Amino acid sequence: MLKVTQQPDVISFGGGLPAPELFPTREIGQASVEVMEEYGAAALQYGVTEGIPEMRTWVAERLSTRLHKLFDPAEILIVNGSQQGLDLIGKIFLDPGDHVVLENPSYLGAIQAFDAYQARYLTVETDEDGIVPASLERVLEHADPFPKFLYSVPNFQNPTGRTLAADRREAIVRICERFELPIVEDDPYGELRFEGEELPSLASLATSGCVIYSGTGSKIMAPGLRVAWLAIPDHEVREKIALAKQGTDLQTGSLAQYVFHRYASKRDAFEAHVDRIIETYAQRRDVMLQTLEATMPAGVRWNRPQGGMFLWASVDGVDTIELLKLCAAQKVVFVPGVSFFPARDVHDGMRLNFSNASEEKIQEGIARLAAAVRASKN
Repeated sequence: MLKVTQQPDVISFGGGLPAPELFPTREIGQASVEVMEEYGAAALQYGVTEGIPEMRTWVAERLSTRLHKLFDPAEILIVNGSQQGLDLIGKIFLDPGDHVVLENPSYLGAIQAFDAYQARYLTVETDEDGIVPASLERVLEHADPFPKFLYSVPNFQNPTGRTLAADRREAIVRICERFELPIVEDDPYGELRFEGEELPSLASLATSGCVIYSGTGSKIMAPGLRVAWLAIPDHEVREKIALAKQGTDLQTGSLAQYVFHRYASKRDAFEAHVDRIIETYAQRRDVMLQTLEATMPAGVRWNRPQGGMFLWASVDGVDTIELLKLCAAQKVVFVPGVSFFPARDVHDGMRLNFSNASEEKIQEGIARLAAAVRASKN
């Protein structure tokens, strides 16, 4: 797929890429000038592992507003992209052979991070409303050895775009509390809601258990800055992750943090920027849904995510790895769904990204995909 996407006439629904034309390049440039004028060499110096105080305070305030729970800046650890956060969590929790509880399917990047520590996976049933609580309870009752944590993407999940239902959020937190199972709540897409009501974060629900919240600036500003964060109320866990980060890279880059903070602190401009992202992605989702409806043959099913960057489609009786080969000839690509299932046992799904391509390319690309689906059934 990577070889094919290097060709200029290929339309890709494969990557999890934000729309580059929405990056605030001029504003980031201006923020960089302002940071150098105000901080100078201090912005280029080593800093504390947990992150610069300004950035930790901004994250705590934003999470407190968004999630309706008070976060202390001392609970925040700035990491070098949310993928580093997942790696650090794996590093402190996992020994070879340890179990992690996952949604099925689940985010491939998390599986890759935990694979590095030779984890094994216990998968729970999911449907259009996310994790099925009764399945989670059954898995935990019979787990041997008992898992180290539950990993979940509750909002507009990667790869499916599904959102965990409100009543299930409370149920899942209570089950994990009862079994004393830590929760890793990965929320990279939570700010990208197009429709529907905001739902409570797992981290916002009162619990005696350990909930680690992962967020990122990659989807609301620019992934190249590599500024992301973990909110970790548990002091012991937070200290261990900070020590692990010291052994990895000492700190997240000071300059990127200062620049991110400077632009994000210009509240009106920043909120208008996030609103523009939401509006653009919502339009692109709608175009993809309309084109799927207009072009796909019988036997193809897809969902309607309320936000995020992906939707999930299934093709009855078709191995989507083989379908990808036909699509490459049609110069359109996607990610086959099998890689998102830890057991690699579901072969008819595919993840379609709608954030990166223009509306015109989405229409053309879905038409090419539909042609390949028809050819696969002949």
